[in-house]
Amino acid sequence: MCQNPNPSFGPNHNGLPSPSNPKEDRELKRQVQVKEFALVLANSDVAVRVQAARDIRKIVRGSPRGRSAFAVPAIIQPLVAMLQSADHVSRESALLALLNMAVRNERNKEKLVSSGTVPLLVEMLGSDNTLKEMATAAILTLSASKSNKSTIAASGATPLLVNILISGSIQGRVDAVTALYNLSDCHENGTDDLFLSAEAVIPLLTLLKDSKKYSKFAAKTTALLSILSESEEGRCAISEVQGGILTIVETVEEGSLLSTEHAVRILLSLCRSNREKYRELILNEGPIPGLFLLTVEGTKKACNYSHDLLKLLRYDSQSKKSESKEIEAIDYSNKAEETAKMLLQDMVRRNMEENIKKLQLSSAATSSQAHS
Repeated sequence: MCQNPNPSFGPNHNGLPSPSNPKEDRELKRQVQVKEFALVLANSDVAVRVQAARDIRKIVRGSPRGRSAFAVPAIIQPLVAMLQSADHVSRESALLALLNMAVRNERNKEKLVSSGTVPLLVEMLGSDNTLKEMATAAILTLSASKSNKSTIAASGATPLLVNILISGSIQGRVDAVTALYNLSDCHENGTDDLFLSAEAVIPLLTLLKDSKKYSKFAAKTTALLSILSESEEGRCAISEVQGGILTIVETVEEGSLLSTEHAVRILLSLCRSNREKYRELILNEGPIPGLFLLTVEGTKKACNYSHDLLKLLRYDSQSKKSESKEIEAIDYSNKAEETAKMLLQDMVRRNMEENIKKLQLSSAATSSQAHS
């Protein structure tokens, strides 16, 4: 009886059936690999477990299939246990492995939260070592999943993220902004779990001032400032920061649709709360052209906010007309769109004139240097 020299299946050295194609071969090897790592994490000493965690990080970092394959209790639970170790290196290696396992995988994010990672990450956020910024990145990643937001918001992470926002590195502050923005859904849903301290205003305005106003990061920053503007403490902090209102007005003029919506809402919140106090502060920064553009080109909310704010800026506290001739001259009828277009053309013209002057000055300076 002649045997098939290339059988489709047969026992291999692991006692598992041999696959019939390369894809099945890779999947089988990965299953074996996961089992081997699980045994190492369960039965080895600290140094070996640390190396295993590092190896897992390398595997899952560049492999979506690897992230899915390794997200099993036999791997996750020992790594979570390592987060509680007194050994700094063990905690760091386990955290990085879990973080890479969660990236771009919603199911893994949920698995990690259900495995008890959040309280351990919150503990790290309050530490005085480098792990707190890694924990910030992990909170950012896990909070991107809708099902995790309420658990993280209720964990006490918010004030610790604000501390990172105040005193962390640039990357730590950026990560804290994104994590807080992810959790802001809890505020919008009417829960009190996301309580932002007014202490967050200064670092948020600083980051907004230094960022491109049309960027996604600026939209996240203005969203958080909008939440802060709902409280008297937040409004006072925004107005007391040097250049704070100007930064918001610049966002109204230069921001994306979402950024401008948040920015005009901040100004409206200020003016509604105390028109006597904030009206002139806002007018001094020249917001009128940007507000009129939003009545035509902004989102529906931004358009409504702009109309309401313009009315508050138009009249003084005695309901008399403002002394501002520019506002008095505006017709709130069907000419609003035409007015906005004229304002835009004027802004473009002035910008071009300024650029031409700069080029002329630069050319003159270059010519003077050449002759000397």
